Amino acid sequence: MSPLDDRSPDLVFRHARTFNKFRPEPVSDATLRELYELLKWGPTSMNAQPARFVFLRSEPAKQRLKPALSPGNVDKTLAAPVVAIVATDTRFYEFLPEQFPAFSGGRAMFESDAALAESTAARSGTLQGAYLIVAARMLGLDCGPMSGFDAAKLNAEFFPDGRWKANFLVNLGYGDASGNHPRGPRLPFEVATQLL
Repeated sequence: MSPLDDRSPDLVFRHARTFNKFRPEPVSDATLRELYELLKWGPTSMNAQPARFVFLRSEPAKQRLKPALSPGNVDKTLAAPVVAIVATDTRFYEFLPEQFPAFSGGRAMFESDAALAESTAARSGTLQGAYLIVAARMLGLDCGPMSGFDAAKLNAEFFPDGRWKANFLVNLGYGDASGNHPRGPRLPFEVATQLL
């Protein structure tokens, strides 16, 4: 028996979809704060929490993003109430003494191994981006995640010091189903899994 009510799996997974169009309804600061306060509890390697989130809400902020967007993503992204840049902090390990005190050598381990730091940031930061999508759906928001953008242009515009690096984007708001394509099928259990 699931501890969730019967509607929760539908809300978060079965009936949730990627939205390409949103109603012109703003997303409040309080909702964005609640979103972060929920998603931050998702697990990451060594509690590293390398993801960083930049919420673009104003027209000037979105115009700064526009040159980095793939042509097919421009209109829907500029029209979304919020665009979240899911980024990773390349020096996430500076917070490890407080975030993961159980291992006092965590910071030094990552400082001395750039490849390990990069792979950990990419993996756990992507997980945190997925937590953002799940948390948003739980709060009644709809999402349009995408990777169609020029990361070098985006990073130069928003993160010129190089510490944060863009991973992917998520348009957020209250979805308008008129912009949806038919939902694609998912792989069956027999194809996507192995029981050993």
